[in-house]
Amino acid sequence: MEAIAFDTNGGPQVLRRVALADPAPGPGEVLIRVAYAGVNYAEAEHRRGVFGPVNGLEVPGLEVSGVVAGLGAGVDGLAVGQPVAAYLPDFGGYAELAVTRAEFVLPVPDGLDLVAAGGFGCVAPTAYGIVAAAGRLAAGETVLIHAAAGGVGSLAVQIARALGAGTLIGTVGRADKVARAEQLGYDLVLPRTGFAPAVLTATAGRGVDVVLDPVGGSVRAESLPLLAPFGRLVAFGDAAAEADLSLPLLSLWKHNRTAGGYNIGDLARRAPGLWRAHALAVLGLIAEGKVRFEVAEVVPLDEVRAVHERLDAGATVGKIVLRIAAGA
Repeated sequence: MEAIAFDTNGGPQVLRRVALADPAPGPGEVLIRVAYAGVNYAEAEHRRGVFGPVNGLEVPGLEVSGVVAGLGAGVDGLAVGQPVAAYLPDFGGYAELAVTRAEFVLPVPDGLDLVAAGGFGCVAPTAYGIVAAAGRLAAGETVLIHAAAGGVGSLAVQIARALGAGTLIGTVGRADKVARAEQLGYDLVLPRTGFAPAVLTATAGRGVDVVLDPVGGSVRAESLPLLAPFGRLVAFGDAAAEADLSLPLLSLWKHNRTAGGYNIGDLARRAPGLWRAHALAVLGLIAEGKVRFEVAEVVPLDEVRAVHERLDAGATVGKIVLRIAAGA
């Protein structure tokens, strides 16, 4: 099979097209002939070595759509040729064929085409997980979402609204992302620079009940004091690549604040049933017409380096998927 891979950590230039042996599904696994692969910031981190040094040829890609090409022993409920969406906890999506455990494979339902399904497996459960599980959103609460126009932010704002959120505030890192974020249903969109005073003004000094933060660093530090009593900050990334925060518990309990996190990889290892429950919950919201899962761009696989350059520059807006199969 053909794939995009890298064997040294670095910038987008390390990505190259390679020929690899076709994978085969083991017990409990599903082989997928990939049509589309979602693009996620974690794949840029994978390429750069954030998750550890490279070990031979590594294929990025955390989510795909396509059709079932083979079933390992013990897999029930799926059939060869069936359209599916999948999460790949061990990467491997930028390829013609991908293998993952059956518990991370979902039939593509009515209302979700293969293009959108290509960007579903990682982003959708994450968006639901940060809002409903880690964020524990209650009806009427105020939510602040950083990276408001990104793949997760674009969906999290809709999920929060569907689950009864009150005011929804977003921040963006570039002025050209404001218009896109405003179209997603935020009540207020702010530049990330200097956001904290504006949030306090918008909430009459009370602050917010939930902060969803994939940025980290100084943005996370500025967000904690914005939490209303019993407010929760959910960290789910460190896109700023700044030093981690040191948070003494004294500052949390003295101000009735909670800091927590969400990591889909850890969830896949320790509680895969929750990944599936969160994914199915999003599919339910889509079926009810409460959430739209949309792809902003479909990019040919040969342009993957250009997409990763935009990831590194923080210049992507919305969900991007790569077209893997010719004619897809």
